[in-house]
Amino acid sequence: MLISITDWTGRSDLPIGACHAHARPMRDLILYRHAKSSWDDLDLDDFERPLSPRGAKAAPRMGNWLSAQRLIPDCVLCSTSVRTRATLTLSLNEMEAVKPTLLFEDALYLANPSVLLNHIRAVSDDARCCMVLGHNPGLHALALELTGQGRKRDITQLAIKFPTAAIAHLRFEGESWSSVQAACGQLVQYVTPRTIS
Repeated sequence: MLISITDWTGRSDLPIGACHAHARPMRDLILYRHAKSSWDDLDLDDFERPLSPRGAKAAPRMGNWLSAQRLIPDCVLCSTSVRTRATLTLSLNEMEAVKPTLLFEDALYLANPSVLLNHIRAVSDDARCCMVLGHNPGLHALALELTGQGRKRDITQLAIKFPTAAIAHLRFEGESWSSVQAACGQLVQYVTPRTIS
């Protein structure tokens, strides 16, 4: 099931994000793992688990970081689970200028890297910056698969773990999302709630 929401409340009078500021054709991809979820109710289905108090604090913090970096997505691909939707809402609330196209897709729930990549390649080329909000292990594996260059420290940290609320910002050259290939991305930034100031 595909749900498209093109209207998001937000101001449009602020500077356009860094995703749009390149002289050469570039695509910015934000891979964002959902914030920490709660295990308080063991009878609750995994899909329905909400954010924990820690996760509810981390999501707005990461949204604020994205806003400060001027990484404003044009398009968001989001798993339909409760925890991914909650992470998205709390993060977007911190981005005053954001008005992305939101695509909630059942297939992104616990998706493997190939499914995630197929959805990325289908993104409209009008979008210069795309955010994917999903789950491990697929999201972590995709970040590693797409990374071809970047700072050694960031690549090493990414290889070790991709914790809840982590963000991998990758950049690709090209006119189309359909051209995104393995090992072709530059890992511009890799951050977690603990590493941002």
